[in-house]
Amino acid sequence: MDAPQAGQHETGQHETGQHETGQHETGQHETGQHHTGQHQTGQHETGEAYTGPAEVLEAGGATAISVQVQLRGHFQPIDGRFHWYGRIDASEDLVARHRSGATVALRTPHGVAAGKVADVDPWGRFRITGLGAPPF
Repeated sequence: MDAPQAGQHETGQHETGQHETGQHETGQHETGQHHTGQHQTGQHETGEAYTGPAEVLEAGGATAISVQVQLRGHFQPIDGRFHWYGRIDASEDLVARHRSGATVALRTPHGVAAGKVADVDPWGRFRITGLGAPPF
């Protein structure tokens, strides 16, 4: 059997930038969409990222602060849990009511999860982190 030439595999041809499971164009996401490399309109698929509207809920869920979030996550095989994290866009209401280290509930159109808000970056965005089932 001849050795495969550059760009060829024994099982077939592979062109750079093409994926058998689908194509993904960087930066082409709509607000509130999951980022998994494959999108299906009108269906919710558990993904590893979410960008869109959310609400930060006060203790007991009595008060909600509407925000925009950028969230990511991954399964950590060392501890066997899903770790999610991201940034909450700048919000005067959020800064007025919460300090770094506060535990909050974050609600998106796909779910609710507890997380901790932390360090505010130079643009006024809180970081948020959580363990277990994410809110997206």
